[in-house]
Amino acid sequence: MSYTEARQRLPTFEEVLYRKTRPPVDLFNFYLFLQREGAEDVLDFWLDVQQHENLCRAYFKDIRKSGKTIKEDWPQFWEYARRRGSIYGNIVGAGASKRSTVSSGEPDPEKRPLSSQGHHSRPGTPGNMQTSWGDAKDPHAYRYSQEPPRSSTPFSLSLGRRSTTMSKRASRAPTFIPRDTAITRTDLIASAERIFARYLLPSSDKEIYLPPSLRIHEFPLSSHTLPKPTSPDYEVESAALAQVPDMFHAQKEYVFRAMEQDAFPRFLRAKAFGNLTPVSALARLCLGLVALWAGLAAAFALIFLDVKPKAKRFFLFIPFTIAFLCLVSHQYELDPILIFLNQSETTPFRTMDIREPYVRKLLLGRAIWVSFLIVLLVVVLTIIFWAVPGHRL
Repeated sequence: MSYTEARQRLPTFEEVLYRKTRPPVDLFNFYLFLQREGAEDVLDFWLDVQQHENLCRAYFKDIRKSGKTIKEDWPQFWEYARRRGSIYGNIVGAGASKRSTVSSGEPDPEKRPLSSQGHHSRPGTPGNMQTSWGDAKDPHAYRYSQEPPRSSTPFSLSLGRRSTTMSKRASRAPTFIPRDTAITRTDLIASAERIFARYLLPSSDKEIYLPPSLRIHEFPLSSHTLPKPTSPDYEVESAALAQVPDMFHAQKEYVFRAMEQDAFPRFLRAKAFGNLTPVSALARLCLGLVALWAGLAAAFALIFLDVKPKAKRFFLFIPFTIAFLCLVSHQYELDPILIFLNQSETTPFRTMDIREPYVRKLLLGRAIWVSFLIVLLVVVLTIIFWAVPGHRL
């Protein structure tokens, strides 16, 4: 089945995240869309947690390839996964996996069949509570405490910090640990530590909003050393280490649903039914108003100067065409000329080819309608000013 035959519809959010779509509804353009709203940190968090989970999967698979079992290599995590479930359950062999937006049995989400239900699972923590690390009485238990609510979505926190967006550009690089040597548990801790410090630590530059039930307020581990049996806090630290592979999964599912329900529908409206950025559309509005003023001024001048021959008034179609092209393009956030050239804007006045077949079909249909509307407005206004009798003042 060809790519065109496979999807005669708009893509789903999963397909965009797993890079199964083409411009202008691909992951790159979705990132640019969030960047314009000052909310790209939410997507950065999802991508970094995805990479953290893939790193954990690779670690577990390396252990199995070495001939050892997870129970022998990491008994604390095996016990945690057996008791509470884990998204890596199919790999570690410790009971059923948690339902997940990412298949726990595949190292690369881009190579797995898409799940139509996985992203609807609920976080495993109680509502209206904040999550912290377990105490010594039960190493695998969570502590909870009440906390006043903050803004209601990840995007509301990001939009509130929009003025600092430009100062954060240098910190956008994703969490990355090169796979040139065997992955160790300290690598997993380092990956989790960077995610915590970057996105979950209060007042960090890229802090994202999470509801109280999903906030993590401390990270009691160090990527420089593993918990030592001689340490008085060994039991608590070992329990905390066992939670590292699944540590951010509930948060990841929350931001997935937030993006899917909030930002993604607006992204589709902007890219599948239009091809202009807000700045470019605003520039067209300004140019259209100027051109309309010039056209009306010229029309009234021709009438009240009673310029002969009267056919000269037909040249008014030039400013009127420019005016209505810009004004209607602003109204629909769609430039028909760019569509006929198979182009869509990524950033203001920068374009790329439209390669998603169904989106190209939608945009072409809208471009034809917009062109018809522009021609109709230009013809009607030009004929009206041509038909008005001249009267020299």
